[in-house]
Amino acid sequence: MKGLMGVAGALAFVLIAGVPLAAQAQSDEGKAIGSADRGRVIFQNGKGDNVPACSSCHGVDGLGSDDMGTPRLAYQVDTYILKQLEDFAHDRRTDNTMSAMNDIAKGLTAQDRKDMAAYVSTLKTPFMGSDLDALRANDVKVGEPYKGEIIAHFGLPDHGVPACKSCHGYNGRSAGRLFPAIGGQRYVYLKHELEAWRKGATGSRADAARYNDYMGLMRGVASHLTDEDIDNVAAFLTSAKPVSPGNPRAPVRN
Repeated sequence: MKGLMGVAGALAFVLIAGVPLAAQAQSDEGKAIGSADRGRVIFQNGKGDNVPACSSCHGVDGLGSDDMGTPRLAYQVDTYILKQLEDFAHDRRTDNTMSAMNDIAKGLTAQDRKDMAAYVSTLKTPFMGSDLDALRANDVKVGEPYKGEIIAHFGLPDHGVPACKSCHGYNGRSAGRLFPAIGGQRYVYLKHELEAWRKGATGSRADAARYNDYMGLMRGVASHLTDEDIDNVAAFLTSAKPVSPGNPRAPVRN
């Protein structure tokens, strides 16, 4: 646990300030990662016969869907979006939700993927989190948010789980450009991905497993999470607010 906590702590970054609603997402060096204008065209209209409009699954505002299992893209980190598109395109990550993203990413050029990441980073639609009561009514197993908050803020030292905020920042709002925003993410997607990381930790190429995490950090964390832990932390993170009590200002980033 000490090794994992040490790595996570060393990789926790100060939030990087960005230009609000910038026309183009910026890299760490200040150079545009791509054209948000070109990315918007693909997001809204698709490209050719092999790339449907991203909005058809992720929503016009990038809020995703619990019914489809698609993630919220709004407020996501541009460099993380680009990495996922590259990983899908080169089969370093497999879309085991709808089995579509690998082919879609392959249908995009390298520049298209940069443009998509640039546009997605401009989506700032507010989202209050998944409707947990509605999910329960549809027989989805939902955890206890207050128990998940403990994991997010303090981890579970008794079975080797570091605090989520060590890498993802306060309430999962993202810290730096390496780790994604997980606060406000869709419950179904959070639960699915944590289970996928845990399957990937076995080292086998199992179905519905995920392996493209940086330095294997998420597989290491998820391998120590129980089903109940996953349900609880997903329940908390989906509706976690990016600001703390007494501090109404959310961090600004592209």
